[in-house]
Amino acid sequence: MSILDKTKIGNSVQVNLELSKDRLTKDIIEAISVSSVGKISDFRITDGKGIGVVLQLSNGKEQWFFEDEIDLLDENGDVIKKINEKIENNNFIFNILKDLNYENKNKVNELLNPLNFFLWLVVSFKDIF
Repeated sequence: MSILDKTKIGNSVQVNLELSKDRLTKDIIEAISVSSVGKISDFRITDGKGIGVVLQLSNGKEQWFFEDEIDLLDENGDVIKKINEKIENNNFIFNILKDLNYENKNKVNELLNPLNFFLWLVVSFKDIF
């Protein structure tokens, strides 16, 4: 789920200065030090892979940030916790394996059983083809 699904132009976000300090000018760092909250004024494709945001800062200047350099805020101004999407993807893979009835074998003699190897081989080839 991208930032476009979670927020819109005009929403407030909080800048994590530690993640973005190395590429910002002195004026921008001072403005963020005064208030780390900014309003989203636009979205921008960052490097072909992600979406960044253009924020209007407390001093009126605009600066763009990567998606991982900001924290989304709710209506009360509290930070919305980020969900780790990699964990969700891993759960999806494990669910597929459960549906194929492949079980991880803990005993060595079960691992060496040719029928179990054949079952593993079939499951593995399904991913290739």
